[in-house]
Amino acid sequence: MDRAFQRTKVLTGHLLQSPPTSSFQTPSLSSNACLNYSPPELSEKYAFDISDMRKLMDGHDLEERDRLFGMITQSKVFNPRVRGGKVFVSPDYNQSMEQQREMTWKRIEYLFERGVFQGWLTGEGEEVEMRRFACFEVLGLFDHSISIKLGVHFFLWFDNVRVPRENLLNSVADVSPDGKYLSAIKDPDQRFAAFLAPLTAGRVNIAVNAVYQSKVGLAIAIRYALTRRAFSLKPKEPEVLLLDYPSHQRRLLPLLAKTYAMSFGANYLKMLYVKRTPQSNKIIHVVSSSFKATFTWSNMQILQECREACGGQGLKTENRVGHLKAEHDVQSTFEGDNNILMQQVSKALFAEYMAAQKPNKAFKGLGLEHMNKPCPVIPSQLTTTTLRCSQFQMDVLCLRERDLLNRFVAEVSQCQAKGESKEHAFIMSYQLAEDLGKAFSDRAILQTFVEAEATLAACSLKDVLGMLRSLYALNCLEDGAYLRYGYLSVENAATVRREITKICSELRPHALALVSSFGIPDAFLSPIAFNWIDANSWSSAQH
Repeated sequence: MDRAFQRTKVLTGHLLQSPPTSSFQTPSLSSNACLNYSPPELSEKYAFDISDMRKLMDGHDLEERDRLFGMITQSKVFNPRVRGGKVFVSPDYNQSMEQQREMTWKRIEYLFERGVFQGWLTGEGEEVEMRRFACFEVLGLFDHSISIKLGVHFFLWFDNVRVPRENLLNSVADVSPDGKYLSAIKDPDQRFAAFLAPLTAGRVNIAVNAVYQSKVGLAIAIRYALTRRAFSLKPKEPEVLLLDYPSHQRRLLPLLAKTYAMSFGANYLKMLYVKRTPQSNKIIHVVSSSFKATFTWSNMQILQECREACGGQGLKTENRVGHLKAEHDVQSTFEGDNNILMQQVSKALFAEYMAAQKPNKAFKGLGLEHMNKPCPVIPSQLTTTTLRCSQFQMDVLCLRERDLLNRFVAEVSQCQAKGESKEHAFIMSYQLAEDLGKAFSDRAILQTFVEAEATLAACSLKDVLGMLRSLYALNCLEDGAYLRYGYLSVENAATVRREITKICSELRPHALALVSSFGIPDAFLSPIAFNWIDANSWSSAQH
């Protein structure tokens, strides 16, 4: 009974602004502070220029992105609707499959008439390709179906079609009038890689698109956590914002740091692709395989955590997070199953290792140059200063990659020495292969983060980036491999965990600025990211 009485008092406190002054007074029902929406912009401050941060993250074609955002938000063909006093755009998922396909085609027609796809087939050069990437990123934020349909429509295959000689797709090889096959690329492996290179664009698009879906989920969940209150620490005190709970910070802010890191990795991958040469096809294949797997797996993890962090609101289709997770789950398997892609990464690293064992050969390429240097040593006791040092962070990620590569080569070689084929040896060493692929990816992503950070002079923006970089790197150190293979002692692992919590607390004041820096218009988020109280009211639902 005491428990029931206590719960009744709490519920009464929710509903009443002030208690009745006498037992004869009838209390009036009115909302408490916990049910009053207050825009986070009124209380949260920006310590850095969010437009500068967006330039750094998006990297290119900001004007083209904003032009496309404007086209989408201004047309009825993109299904605008008012919820909680704001306009949002997203497909109508209550339509039948045939209706949705028809609407997707109408939207593509609308964009075509406004010149969005100009030069996509006929234009050449880095500028055209980067603009195309930017458009895919924006369209993917609205609807997966549009970006997929466009991707398929454009690097299509033809079978049993006679092509006139003047229309041969002969950038890699040619056929002479007398029927001889000719190619300037003599090595069969390089030639095959050159043929496959255009198809890599799909893998690059998938990887980049996954990062932008993570941005949508985090922008929604963090904005909600900056306006949603739950429980008070003391009687009669205001309830606490979700993001002021250390546990909530620990759930979302490391994922925010990871998304920033993946953004820099995505920019590096795009530039690697548009500057491709026949000689660079191998590294493009390895990096795109690694990043596609890592980014899409991370996207699923991030969207799931964001969904849970929004409670039941995260399940509503109009709030996007749960739907995005269901919609983009396919990313883990199309354009290559992620597990297979990671095995390809490990096989490529194995080949580089074996090549470097030849006399007068050194590691060169795939970022493995660190293998030519002395092996890094982790201090026996880790401090805050050490943990936040970019050189230490790079060293400790290189150490894991180096050791796992050595272990992988030794295990495969040992299996071969027993008479097994190389293929069977690879299959039997799949666990080390998975750990190695992840180690390569984490190190490569951190490297792109450090390089992006190095382009800035000392400023508040760089200070915040340093915190994000440290949070990403230390989050990598929580991977089970660091304890499994003895890179970290139990004491140092505990120190890393405490430091992560500390950095989360320091990043909390920048949370709104960091998600605002994504540059995603309000219309592409969801009602829960803004006035979720009005959006859930009966009048809004009826509207």
